[in-house]
Amino acid sequence: MPLPTPDGPKAILALEDGVFFVGRGFGSGGETTGEVVFNTALCGYQEVLTDPSYRGQIVTMTYPHIGNYGVNPEDVESARPQVAGFVVREVSTRASSWRASGELHRYLEEAGIVGISEIDTRALTRHIRSRGAMRGIISTTELDPARLTARARASRSMLGLDLVREVTCSEAQPFPGEDSPAVAPADFRYRVVAYDLGMKRNILRLLSRAGCDVTVVPATTTASETLALEPDGIFFSNGPGDPAACDYVVRAARDLMRQRDPRPIFGICLGHQILGIACGGKTYKLKFGHRGANHPVLHRRTGQVEITSQNHGFAVDEALCEGQDYELTHWNLNDQTVEGFAHRALPIFSVQYHPEASPGPHDSHYLFRDFIAMMESRRPARPGAAAVQV
Repeated sequence: MPLPTPDGPKAILALEDGVFFVGRGFGSGGETTGEVVFNTALCGYQEVLTDPSYRGQIVTMTYPHIGNYGVNPEDVESARPQVAGFVVREVSTRASSWRASGELHRYLEEAGIVGISEIDTRALTRHIRSRGAMRGIISTTELDPARLTARARASRSMLGLDLVREVTCSEAQPFPGEDSPAVAPADFRYRVVAYDLGMKRNILRLLSRAGCDVTVVPATTTASETLALEPDGIFFSNGPGDPAACDYVVRAARDLMRQRDPRPIFGICLGHQILGIACGGKTYKLKFGHRGANHPVLHRRTGQVEITSQNHGFAVDEALCEGQDYELTHWNLNDQTVEGFAHRALPIFSVQYHPEASPGPHDSHYLFRDFIAMMESRRPARPGAAAVQV
């Protein structure tokens, strides 16, 4: 017997092409706009909701039953939900997990996130796969599809949109913080400066667990400001929006790469795209993106296939790796897009997917060890430091 759904008000999800879906509102009432995308993960909805990379997006979960294990403070990837809106087939109002400290619909209501349930999410997903991700609107107040479609068309486009400034930290800050793993300062092996472009907390947890003394800096931090912190390595995080709009981050990355003796540099997701542009490449928008926890990626150096967690709507053009300087290291087996590259001579590498998972498999944790090895090759670890735990 299915669990009960909230007796929410009538709600409409309208897309910019005129297609609309009628359902029931849950979470907060009102109206919200954003790019409508879908995520194919079967679980991990709280990590999805709190991932800053989803800023400006209305996320559709393809798994039909969402909310059954509730929410808790341990599974968040940022301080609050970041999505513009949330779309599910059926939302559970009963949390059945011993870890739950609350229910999903209450969690979204308190955060002011508008959701819609009881719509055909399979039909919506097939439409997006056919037509591509597009702007949309969810409303529990305006119920005229034509007017909602017009509002969706008038909302901001993801192309050319800089959302990093909306999610980055305001000042440099150390990690571990209050939610850190138990890593003593004496165990730190290397000092890392991490550019916060909308960073997930599990990235910081894994860097710290690997023995990195991490300083998180705003996306607007210049190369000279970063070098003044005397890092052994530099990290560029995941984040939302169009990488081509973040020229200030690209400039910092390019300046750091052009040092006579550049520090090792590692990028994930948006950070990967930023590094791709800084290296002279280009990015482009995917039709409907990659969002889920089971995407197969080929590691071309080893021939192994990794099952990966992904969340991105842009990709690096393969032409970057056609010259002699850059090697294509990882390849998406679903659509043959670039999933990773490395400089052949300098300590610079990046991947498009999320090796930190949350949610997702742990196949790619080795990339954090690779980053440590790059720093080790430049400067041996401090005597007495703990071994890498990732």
